[in-house]
Amino acid sequence: MYFPIKRGFVQSPLLLTKGEIQMRWLSKTSNKIIMLLPTLAVYLIFIIMPVFVTIYYSFTKFTGIGETVFIGLKNYRNLFRDPVFFMALKNTCIVLAMTLLILLPLSFTIAIFLEHAFKGSEVMKGMIFAPYVITPVIVGVIWIFILDPHIGILNALLRALHLDVLALEWIGGTKMTAFSISIVYMWQVLGFYVTIFVAGLRQIPFDIHEASQIDGASKLQNIFFVTIPMLKETITIEIVLIITGAFKIFETVQQLTNGGPSHTSEVLVTYMYFTTFTSNRYGYGMAVATISFLFSALCSVLYLKNASSQMDKGGN
Repeated sequence: MYFPIKRGFVQSPLLLTKGEIQMRWLSKTSNKIIMLLPTLAVYLIFIIMPVFVTIYYSFTKFTGIGETVFIGLKNYRNLFRDPVFFMALKNTCIVLAMTLLILLPLSFTIAIFLEHAFKGSEVMKGMIFAPYVITPVIVGVIWIFILDPHIGILNALLRALHLDVLALEWIGGTKMTAFSISIVYMWQVLGFYVTIFVAGLRQIPFDIHEASQIDGASKLQNIFFVTIPMLKETITIEIVLIITGAFKIFETVQQLTNGGPSHTSEVLVTYMYFTTFTSNRYGYGMAVATISFLFSALCSVLYLKNASSQMDKGGN
């Protein structure tokens, strides 16, 4: 049944199917906004508001009890004169650099290897992913028994092989601790990044690989000139996750070294925790948290901007 209007006819609402009614309802902008409101409310309350609260408290002196006193930029001036903050920043940058230089290519290589099923591939996938589902506290305990310079398996093995010169202070020292933390962190999250790469590889049509092989491309050429270019978006996601992950590492450091000795193994998050909840300097801790957030956001935005411009050039 159709009803005449000024131009043409419109179908009677009584004859519309349930699916057509739902599509018409969803097509209205106001209804779309209504459906988004719960998600936006959760995002606002649990993501946006804590950021602004953190920034506000970074301009105050607050011990957790009593009155909050506004002190302007004093926390930030003290922060940039604080040698422990710069030690924590340096250690965080070491973790970030090592994860970008080692974790990214390693996870990609393993994903290429696991892309095709072979005997034992499922067991290998499980073994690689298993550390990611282990609580970081347990990860820390496992690696203490491996890396501890006095009771650790690694140094005991090196001494048994008469390689005492290589038996270093892997954790608890001033030189190797940040690098050891990086290795432990990479071991823990490797399976997660491998899984993302495997998912990305499975999105590439087999016909493209087949065409490159017909054209005479070797397996290595296929990886560099076909696979990697088609994984640009996946690689971008991985790098942003690595950047944000390096600035969020906490439990592993807390369990391995607790930031010691004398704060030499602190990263930004553990130092923020120490100043806030151990020293009860909430305002100062929030300043550390704000700087950590800004560094993470800045690195991510700069990389995304560069990646976007590279993709635009490639498209042209």
